[in-house]
Amino acid sequence: MARIAVIHDWLVTYAGSERVLAEILTIFPEADLFSIVDFLPDEDRTHLSGRRAITSFIQRLPKAAKIYRNYLPLMPLAIEQFDLSSYDIVISSSHAVAKGVLTGPDQLHISYVHSPIRYAWDLQHQYLRETNLLQGPKAWLAKWLLHKIRLWDYRTAAGVDYFVANSKFIGRRIRKVYSRSADVIYPPVDVGAFSYCADKDDFYLSASRLVPYKRMDLIVRAFAQMPMKSLTIIGDGPEMSKLKEIATPNVQLLGYQPFADLKHYMQRARAFVFAAEEDFGITPVEAQACGTPVIAYGKGGSLETVKEGEDYATATGVLFKDQTVESIVDAVERFEAMPRGISSEACRKHAESFSADRFRSEFRSYVQQRWNKFSSEINS
Repeated sequence: MARIAVIHDWLVTYAGSERVLAEILTIFPEADLFSIVDFLPDEDRTHLSGRRAITSFIQRLPKAAKIYRNYLPLMPLAIEQFDLSSYDIVISSSHAVAKGVLTGPDQLHISYVHSPIRYAWDLQHQYLRETNLLQGPKAWLAKWLLHKIRLWDYRTAAGVDYFVANSKFIGRRIRKVYSRSADVIYPPVDVGAFSYCADKDDFYLSASRLVPYKRMDLIVRAFAQMPMKSLTIIGDGPEMSKLKEIATPNVQLLGYQPFADLKHYMQRARAFVFAAEEDFGITPVEAQACGTPVIAYGKGGSLETVKEGEDYATATGVLFKDQTVESIVDAVERFEAMPRGISSEACRKHAESFSADRFRSEFRSYVQQRWNKFSSEINS
């Protein structure tokens, strides 16, 4: 029986990458779990069957629970201190440093990559702008640290036997950054938690954390130009005050809502509007699980989760080319002009192809096949 170690970057909240981790631990319940830090709240730990991770020295540094990201320069060192020499298979769940664990020639390392370190590679300049680190000593220090992290990140890619990307988009980023190919296994979406509903009301919905890259401001400004169309926004965050300033009477800002209310709005919406460039993007799939079409920015993961076209039996949404007000307005108008509209049944059927059961089946089979091949090679 192969001994398995699972390594995750950090456990602080239960979000998209942690959903993947939870399913990996469901597939391999005997695996040992490692993480740079583990401050996951008890109410979220139930998703991991109560599991606690073996942590690094960063767990014990001052105020690590609140400022763990500030210790990023130490994380490459921390991840390399885990002694995994007794394991046969190492599975890293990585969007930062987890893929950099040290493994030997007789150990199989499979890395499920949510993204290469975004703020160190192609999104570095966006990160520096948003954190106001463009000029001055702190800016130069940040740029130097990110340069060093890029060197480390590229070097440690050689220690991974197989890369698995959460989308074709991330697969292309892996090839660009690491010069390595990646297989694609889409992350699990809890489509069973979102009930199908064919009856729709006459309003549009968007739901998200209200942070700059989600571009909720574009959606609000677009509907300001369509005063006869109603928009409801669910979510909270630092952009809330800005959205309140630009919202017109046809835009309703509900703030945070419990899951039951979010699901109700998703079920009843005429369409779900999504303007972010995401690596994968779970929310549009959840909307489709409710039988709700999606109007989305046609870049990143949306190109893989939203099916555009004239075929009523398969189309699940409309894509817009640019992150602009005009592009969103045009997409809404194209959506409303579709002769037969979009089938709610097609949306639900498409969403089911991203289910957790599908992920468990694909990932279990993937690891088993790679282990069979690897073990036969090292024993020959």
